[in-house]
Amino acid sequence: MTDRSAQTESAWAAWPLDREIVLSRVIDAPREDVFDAWTDPEQLAAWFGPKGLAIETHEIDVRVGGVWRFDMVGANGVRYDNRMTFLRIERPHLIEVDHGSDKDDDPGKFRMLVTFDAQTDGKTVLTLRQMHPTRARRDAGIAFGAVEFGGQTLDKLADHLAARKS
Repeated sequence: MTDRSAQTESAWAAWPLDREIVLSRVIDAPREDVFDAWTDPEQLAAWFGPKGLAIETHEIDVRVGGVWRFDMVGANGVRYDNRMTFLRIERPHLIEVDHGSDKDDDPGKFRMLVTFDAQTDGKTVLTLRQMHPTRARRDAGIAFGAVEFGGQTLDKLADHLAARKS
């Protein structure tokens, strides 16, 4: 393990729970396939985001230091600008990003860790952790719908992988 990985893991372990949102889902697909859905630009744009929102990618570079700039677009034309900066990618175990609006110094930006745990039955437990800078920012995210929208996003991932299997 690199020093950076050890430091990052230590930061996650020490993060205050009242500033964190955790979502988990069992996906009926092998870990490598689930990981690929998060790292293949074409797949990622096909399923990411809550129900009813389309993804329009402006730039995507899925590698450590790379950025995904995209809009989530509602049926009514409302746009939500997003930026993810990829901080750590350890195939097929985890992906760590900073996620916020597509603005520099976004005060609502949060750290996200996605882990992929292979199960003996060929399924994958995906856990998505969001670390928010303050409890107030976490609470604002929950009030906005982060838990519900995150659940919808993971549903879309599961549906995407099921369709690829058939």
